Amino acid sequence: MLAPTATPQGSLEVACGDQGELILSFRGVLKATTIHEIWLQARHELGRRSLSQGVVVNAAEVVYCDSAGLGLFLDLAEVQRKSGGAFRIDGLAPRFQGLFHQLEGRRGSQPLVQRAPYRSLPGLVGTSVVHLWQDGVALVAFIGELSSAMTWALFHPRKLRWRDVWLTCEHVGANALPIVGLISFLIGLIIAFQAAIPLGQFGAQNFVADLVAVSLVRELGPLMTAIILAGRSGAAFAAELGTMKVNEEVDALSTMGLPPVRFLVVARVSAAVAMMPFLTMFSMVFGLIGGGVVYLSLGFSYVLYCHQVVAALELNDLLGGLFKAATFGLLVATVGCFRGLQTELGASAVGRSTTRAVVTGITLIVVTDGLFSVIFFLLGI
Repeated sequence: MLAPTATPQGSLEVACGDQGELILSFRGVLKATTIHEIWLQARHELGRRSLSQGVVVNAAEVVYCDSAGLGLFLDLAEVQRKSGGAFRIDGLAPRFQGLFHQLEGRRGSQPLVQRAPYRSLPGLVGTSVVHLWQDGVALVAFIGELSSAMTWALFHPRKLRWRDVWLTCEHVGANALPIVGLISFLIGLIIAFQAAIPLGQFGAQNFVADLVAVSLVRELGPLMTAIILAGRSGAAFAAELGTMKVNEEVDALSTMGLPPVRFLVVARVSAAVAMMPFLTMFSMVFGLIGGGVVYLSLGFSYVLYCHQVVAALELNDLLGGLFKAATFGLLVATVGCFRGLQTELGASAVGRSTTRAVVTGITLIVVTDGLFSVIFFLLGI
């Protein structure tokens, strides 16, 4: 019998059996912080002997064993398996045997990273259609749940979390004013410059103001503001709710009897719908200012610019633009929250949900804007 190798909480004793097998007797506590020297000694003993003789692990006096200790036993078994020698564990406590057999069963499992199976083009198209259909069904179900929650909030306004509503209004509205103003100003500037060249060929540069005013109020003001909201607030909603989903905070709310849609989504959707018309009006004003800068640079007066803008616009143009803005705000907030609550587990899950929220939001904005254009044309608005 050889001298035992000991650590502060565990020890190893090496001996030879009657039939020449190597007996490794472990005692005490085998855990990650104390097993290093014992592991090295055990591997050393296996390396200096004939592995075909067999190894017997005596774990009868092991008091505690974590995954590192079980990993030691699995490592010794793997070495013996590769050499063709016998391996046996004696005396392992029943409370450790279940975990050991579970780890041993996963030893020969396939690696986590596998090559993606080959899929034909029809298979990819079919899979995409199925996923799109399932996504649409889930979105319809979420809209129904959100409608129920909004109706509840309408009849129980005192139970609505108004503090969250005002805070979200600040994030969605006030904090977005600089970027909305800058982009709208540049859009108005660009439209005026682009329109000045062809209109100047016909001596109609004074109509630049009309083109800028109608395009911004009816179309580009709500559209650009909605796209900014989708990339800014829609992504933020998806990231916030996605992080809560990964951290199991959403499940905790459900366990406590608080519906996640009513508790988390209603405040965000309400704030987005309320702030979107004001952001759109702000965008229209800065877009008109940008167009006015170009108009003045063409040699026209400020009074003429204001007169042309007022003459070109009607009340229906402004109301139509604000109605589209409120609809776009509802779409962006709903999609952002929907994608956030769809977040799965994993390190990249929140990033995927955020990306999907932005892409889906912008796609629905453009599709809805096209529907509005057809409806307004049919109605003669």
